[in-house]
Amino acid sequence: MCAERRPVPEFDEVLPKYLRISGYLRDRIERGELAPGAEVPSERELAAHWKVARPTAAKALNTLRQQGIVESRRGSGTYVSDGPVVRERAPHYGSAYAEGATETVLEAAVVTAPDHVAETLGVPRGSAVLMRKRLTGNETRAGELATSWFGSELAELAPRLLRAERLAGGTLRYLESVTALRVSYLRDRVAARLATADERRHLGLARPAAVLVYQLTLHAAGGAVIQLDEMVHPPAKWMFQKEYSSRS
Repeated sequence: MCAERRPVPEFDEVLPKYLRISGYLRDRIERGELAPGAEVPSERELAAHWKVARPTAAKALNTLRQQGIVESRRGSGTYVSDGPVVRERAPHYGSAYAEGATETVLEAAVVTAPDHVAETLGVPRGSAVLMRKRLTGNETRAGELATSWFGSELAELAPRLLRAERLAGGTLRYLESVTALRVSYLRDRVAARLATADERRHLGLARPAAVLVYQLTLHAAGGAVIQLDEMVHPPAKWMFQKEYSSRS
């Protein structure tokens, strides 16, 4: 007599509910069932259909917003983006920020560009650039040392970049609210190397220590780099977890 076989759970069943909801909506968008400009179900509708709390439905929609797949229109609703942000990346990495993480702006200043920053931003060597350095983590450990680089002209156009304070919604949302700059696509890459003395000090690492460096460039439609982000992560810590459709 054969032993009773227990059913194997579907992959989606092990995912958090908000990721199952966002994945379902993303699949409908990718299949063309929800075309660019089409309204997607509201938080209230998603909560009722999936039998979840409103914050869970809101988190699902926010996941799609962060991926550039949908956008909110004040007083109207949430719609499929007309021109979704294209992420040229393989494999797919997600957000490095864990829920409940704190962020401290360590420095915001105009400085001389390191050579690799000048090359990426397309400015001459030795040029002045705007730099913002931030440290994130939790009560017990620093999790990321992040540095954002911008052209020096933004010091006048976007003066809050020079304040050592957190920008609600992030630097990109602020830049797009005060300038005509618009991000068309993003490109990222990852490499491992030894930590610098400054990185060891902020991340509490011994010498020598390997770190993971995640570099992200935000490009305008013509290809010019609007912003360069470099995120440095300590060893022995899992980062960049993301769920995505096999049809993506």
